[in-house]
Amino acid sequence: MKLGYARVSTKEQKLDLQLDALEKEGCEKIFSDVISGATKDRPNLDKMLEQLRAGDTVVVYKLDRLGRSLRHLVNLINFFMEKDIHFQSLGDNIDTNSPQGKLMFNIMASLAEFERDLIRERTKAGLEAARTRGKKGGRPKGLSKEAENIAYAAKSLYQERKLSVQEIANRLGISKATLYKYLKY
Repeated sequence: MKLGYARVSTKEQKLDLQLDALEKEGCEKIFSDVISGATKDRPNLDKMLEQLRAGDTVVVYKLDRLGRSLRHLVNLINFFMEKDIHFQSLGDNIDTNSPQGKLMFNIMASLAEFERDLIRERTKAGLEAARTRGKKGGRPKGLSKEAENIAYAAKSLYQERKLSVQEIANRLGISKATLYKYLKY
């Protein structure tokens, strides 16, 4: 089955060009989001990913409509390849059904891995240089005064047993995970 994905960043932009191209390509289902490319949460992309099965083909108008970044795009393509799902970008003339398309994405994946390794190397070298100058890295131990006050309030409300954990977290403006962390403090 061919599944299409289209995205525009704002409500003022139109999906028509992408939708027309995806329909012309023979997509049986098309998923679309109106959301910024930098946004992590894309509900209809997630729905499409859940429905994919081995042998399916994902079609996009252009690569930048699918991935938030090169790394995100490569991760998606790797996911497709692991699940035996083909990928096609109409505007970029990429099709992983062809040897050239597979080569293109293997090159992109190698570049992304190279970038991750460089960042890791630089970070390690920076931390070592800081240590030789007597500096310690990482966050300071303990909580800030504001966080201590919230932790104290969290403990008090929790011990009263009048509110649920979610209600306490909502009242204090923190997540449940943070609330549990504060209860251990």
